[in-house]
Amino acid sequence: MSKFRTIWTTADRFVEVIDQRLLPHQLVTVKLTTYKDAEIAIKDMAVRGAPLIGATAAYGIYLAVRELIEKQLDGSFLDTAFSDLRASRPTAVNLFWALDKMQQALDNCEADFLDTAWNMANQIVEEDVETCRMIGVHGLPFIEEISKKKKGEVVNILTHCNAGMLGCIEWGTITSPIYQAIEKGIKVHVWVDETRPRNQGSNLTCYELTRHNVPHTLIVDNAGGHLMQHGMVDMVIVGTDRTTRNGDVANKIGTYLKALAAKDNNIPFYVALPSTTLDMNMKSGFDIPIEERNQDEVKYMIGKSKATGEMDAVLICPETTNASNYGFDVTPAKYVTKIITERGACDASENGLLELFPEYR
Repeated sequence: MSKFRTIWTTADRFVEVIDQRLLPHQLVTVKLTTYKDAEIAIKDMAVRGAPLIGATAAYGIYLAVRELIEKQLDGSFLDTAFSDLRASRPTAVNLFWALDKMQQALDNCEADFLDTAWNMANQIVEEDVETCRMIGVHGLPFIEEISKKKKGEVVNILTHCNAGMLGCIEWGTITSPIYQAIEKGIKVHVWVDETRPRNQGSNLTCYELTRHNVPHTLIVDNAGGHLMQHGMVDMVIVGTDRTTRNGDVANKIGTYLKALAAKDNNIPFYVALPSTTLDMNMKSGFDIPIEERNQDEVKYMIGKSKATGEMDAVLICPETTNASNYGFDVTPAKYVTKIITERGACDASENGLLELFPEYR
């Protein structure tokens, strides 16, 4: 697999990210020089995916420390940075995990304040790379098992949203097992949900799979059930922004419906997640705050104009129509076949999670 990262540092110790709002038509990078840049990148979805959001927030705190020192600001500036970054996306628990890690590192700092922030942010990034690689190691056997049952025929995998490399740093969560299967010579084909309204599947997952020569087909969100009914899906694998103690999963809106269809058709439904997305302090998925986003994301489709070749937004409903835009839904644990983590796979239950993560007992 070719090396490819979604966030990186520059020679002058600033940070760069890919502006994912312009993919797949334009590959544009954005330089983050202040914590406000990081906050805006998260809030406006220039960066997406729970692990990448967490990494961006961590670098945001580093940039805040740098600004604090260079401009000789008072300590309240850093408090404001933490507060602003925490408020940038309410659902993804990685955001809060990364900010807590940065807070702890700075609270316990015994050396250079700026170097401490820099080193911890870099550590968060490198840990995510290894975490996603190990998710692939533990997810690969499920693909291998299906391939064996099908005597080497193509394994058809359905995905929803993007939890690939573009939502992480490298490897991705749902894509790590897929990439590792392909490296072993297993035939794989991916059905890619478009994932309305932000179209992370069509824009990001398709871009990524194309880049890595993975056979795939883009489908409308509502086609998944039909494909399952006709034996055209062997497994479903999705990511998550937060998983609660009982194994409930919050992921991009529409995930719950795929889980229901999979259950009805006896198709395994896997959730691939780094442990940083576990919220073991929350008992049930229905306690998770569900983000409601701007209605214009539903009312307008953004894409490359066939006429001009430029990026443009097109209104798809009457201008006066009101639109609802819930960003996530909750899939109850009973519909999840297995949760795949960097430590192994387990049942979607409190006992299952505690077997892998006994530190939460």
